[in-house]
Amino acid sequence: MDAHPRRWTALIVLSLTLVAVTLDNSVLNTALPSLARALRASTSDLQWITDAYTLLFASALILAGGLGARLGSRRALIGGLAVFGGGSALAGLSNSPAQLIGWRAIMGLGAAFVMPATLAIITRMFPPAERPKAFGIWSAAAGVGVLVGPVTGGALLDHFTWRSAFWINVPLVVAALVAIALVVPGIPGQRIGRLDVVGAITSTAAVATLVDAIIEAPERGWLARTTLLELGATALLGGGFVLWERRRDEPMVQVRLFKNHRFVLAALALAVTFFALFGTLFELSQYLQLVHGYTPLVAGLGAMPFAIAMATTSGTSSLVSGRLGIRGTLTAGLLLVGGGLALLSRSSADSAFAYVAAATAVVGAGMGMMMAPASLEITGSVPPQYASMAGALNSVVRELGGVLGIAVIGTIVSAAYKATPGAGHDIAAAPVAFTDAMDRGVMVAAAVALAAAILMFAGLRRPAPAPVLAEPVMV
Repeated sequence: MDAHPRRWTALIVLSLTLVAVTLDNSVLNTALPSLARALRASTSDLQWITDAYTLLFASALILAGGLGARLGSRRALIGGLAVFGGGSALAGLSNSPAQLIGWRAIMGLGAAFVMPATLAIITRMFPPAERPKAFGIWSAAAGVGVLVGPVTGGALLDHFTWRSAFWINVPLVVAALVAIALVVPGIPGQRIGRLDVVGAITSTAAVATLVDAIIEAPERGWLARTTLLELGATALLGGGFVLWERRRDEPMVQVRLFKNHRFVLAALALAVTFFALFGTLFELSQYLQLVHGYTPLVAGLGAMPFAIAMATTSGTSSLVSGRLGIRGTLTAGLLLVGGGLALLSRSSADSAFAYVAAATAVVGAGMGMMMAPASLEITGSVPPQYASMAGALNSVVRELGGVLGIAVIGTIVSAAYKATPGAGHDIAAAPVAFTDAMDRGVMVAAAVALAAAILMFAGLRRPAPAPVLAEPVMV
């Protein structure tokens, strides 16, 4: 395929679009205490203000990828951004927790169309030789979102109300829409038959029940009846989806991809990384504010070492993977993630910030190193016309890993904290008890990352043949 002349300018626009979407959740986390006071939101309300976005985002990703392939990735991107921006504006006008939960769900639905579309456009705009570098820049944008979000949230709350955490998205979305219209090429939709309605419904329902089960399990209990029923429903819906897709000539998801061990291992590497990342950062933000007494702004600045390291290694990951190969890069990246988490698990209630920053920087470096190669391995496992589908699967894997990380690590930390004598009512003992509980959860995350590194080294030995099909035409 001939390289598109505006591809690098378009990549900058797509990366900034990713920053705008990833910025939202990190800004919201900073605003939750102010929001709770203003709207008199309960703990359950706050949980669903956060989780409504995640639930709709994760469950709609496969459907969004399928629609994006038919409508054209650029149209899907513009439509998703418009829904996300509109939902953000209305979320900022909310006067009750119920209203805010509803608009957050709409924002998640819009974001579900944005993420697969950006990956699909990059895949189809760049020739294979340039994709590793392009994916590295795209992945670095996620690090920028992590870096800018908490700091932006703290700065906004120093001068404005909690509503600014949502209104900040509106000018960003408007700027992104204008830039996309000017520089991002149109990519026609694929003629791949009618939309698979049965597949869309079953896949959306399967992911929705799984995400809800994971989100609610720490509160309900992992062996609670509702949790088990939802997990059982997920298995039935997922099994039905696979059987249905295997019978179709033009499936929404090529389930045969899961016979490709390189595809599966790359997806697993991403899932494990986000499992460790989200589970750890969720607890670390509480550690910095509750144990060390930092303000939200200072705690947000505490994410800078992680984000800077991640953005740096993401931008240079194409050079690393060129030398080490996919196998070596994923193994080394997971070893860094696991090693950094192991260092972080040695934190105490009076650990110097420099120690915590160094440990999180190691985690960020490992994550940045492997995100682009893993994403490239996933999208490279399919022909270009299935790039939207691969982008959706990429995002589903990341989101499920993150949700599971928060739930599992959160459960471990909560159980360890409650098991500490006096932790709930002894002010002097609480910081030490929380830190010890956090260390236990982080050590579990480290063990999972290190085990995945061994699996990558052992499993990624045989190269997979690249798909060869006609390239689509861009206009």
